[in-house]
Amino acid sequence: MAAEPGMAQDRAQVAQQYRTWLEQTVWPRASAKGVSRSTFEAAFDGVKLNWDLPDLVPPGSKPATPKRQRQAEFGLPGRYFSRGAIDGATSVGRDMARRHAATLAAVEKRTGVPGRIILAVWGRESGYGRVDIPHDAFEVLGTKGFMSTRAGYFTDELIAALVIAEAGHVSARSMKSSWAGALGQPQFMPSSFLGYAADGDGDGRADIWGSEADTIASIGTYLARHGWDAGRDWGFEVVVPPSVSCTLEGPDQGRPIRDWESMGIARVSGRPFPEAERGAEGFLLMPAGRNGPAFVVTPNFYVLKDYNMSDLYALFVGHVGDRIQYGMGDFAGRWGEVGGLYRSDVAEMQRALEAQGHDVGGVDGLPGFKTRRSIGRWQEASGRPATCFPEARMKDSLRP
Repeated sequence: MAAEPGMAQDRAQVAQQYRTWLEQTVWPRASAKGVSRSTFEAAFDGVKLNWDLPDLVPPGSKPATPKRQRQAEFGLPGRYFSRGAIDGATSVGRDMARRHAATLAAVEKRTGVPGRIILAVWGRESGYGRVDIPHDAFEVLGTKGFMSTRAGYFTDELIAALVIAEAGHVSARSMKSSWAGALGQPQFMPSSFLGYAADGDGDGRADIWGSEADTIASIGTYLARHGWDAGRDWGFEVVVPPSVSCTLEGPDQGRPIRDWESMGIARVSGRPFPEAERGAEGFLLMPAGRNGPAFVVTPNFYVLKDYNMSDLYALFVGHVGDRIQYGMGDFAGRWGEVGGLYRSDVAEMQRALEAQGHDVGGVDGLPGFKTRRSIGRWQEASGRPATCFPEARMKDSLRP
C-alpha cells in the first residue's frame, strides 16, 4: 500500500521538492556520467511522481508497516508451482526452443549456459515477452529514488537508466519497466543492463524490449558472468530419510554429493547421481522443510538465485528447464498443507529464535533457509520432531 504524505506535506509541495531533487541531486550525477541535458530533459518530460507504488516514504514521514494485513503475504510454497504457471512456461518454452534453436545453441556455446535454463528464466520473468511491461521506467525509478525505503539503491538505478538512454539503446519514452523498475523481457535492473545486456542478432544493439535474440543472449551472459558452471546440472530431487536432519540445509553446509548419498539420500528416479557429479559439492535444499519435496542442488542453483533471491524462483527455473528439454514430470514429493501465516507471524518467530541465539538471516517475515533450519534446531533441542518450517502452533511455544 502506498504511503500518504502528512498534513504539512501535500502532494503539490512534494512534487516541487521532487523537481528540486532532480535538478540538484540527479542532474549533477547524470552529467558526470556523460548524460546530456537533452537526454535528461527527455527522460523527465511530463513525468510525475507515482503515488501508487509500494514502500513510499514521502518527505517528513517515516517508514510504516500497514496496521492491517489483508491476506497472508506468504503461503503454501507449492502455490509457486501452480499447474497453469508450470504448464504455460513449459509449452511455450518448447515452442521458443524450436523457434530460436540457432540462437540458443550459439549462446550456449559462448556462455556455457544451457538453452533450457535461459528459456525458463525468460518464461518466468516475462512469459517469453508476452507479459505487459506497462510502466514508465523514469516515473518508477524517479519516484522510488526520491521517496522509498531503498531510495539510495533506486537513485543509482535511475542514473543507470539515464546512461542507457544517452547511449541510444532505447528512447526515454520507450523505456518500459515493471513497478520495481526492472526493464524489458529479461527484467534487468538498469545497472544489470549496463553490465550484461548483449547483442544476440548482430545489429549492434542490445534491445531487451523488442529483440528475442538479444533477450536470450542477455540472460545467458548474466548467468555466465555470475559463475554458471557448464559442467554441472542445477540439482536433483531426492528422498531424505528420517535419519538425515533437515537442519543440514543451506549453501554453507555443502559436502560432496557422494557423502549425501552415503547418508541415505537418493534420487527420486531411483537412478544414481551422475558420476561426474558425485565427487562435486552439493547442498541440501528443503524449501518447505519436511512438508514438501527435497533436493540436492549444485552451485549453479545459487547462480539462479543471483537472478532473483528466492529458493522457489531458482527451483522453478531449474524444474521448467528440465521439463522443456527432458520432458520431466511433476515433483515426486508433494507440498504439504503449510502456510497461511502472515509475515508478521513469521517475524515474531524469528525474533524469538534470535533471542535464543539462532541465526535466522534477519527478521524479514520470510522463511528462508536460515529461518527454516533454526526452527528445526529449536525443535530438536526441545524434543520435537524437526520439520524445519514455521507453523501457527509454534508461536506460543517460542514465546519466552
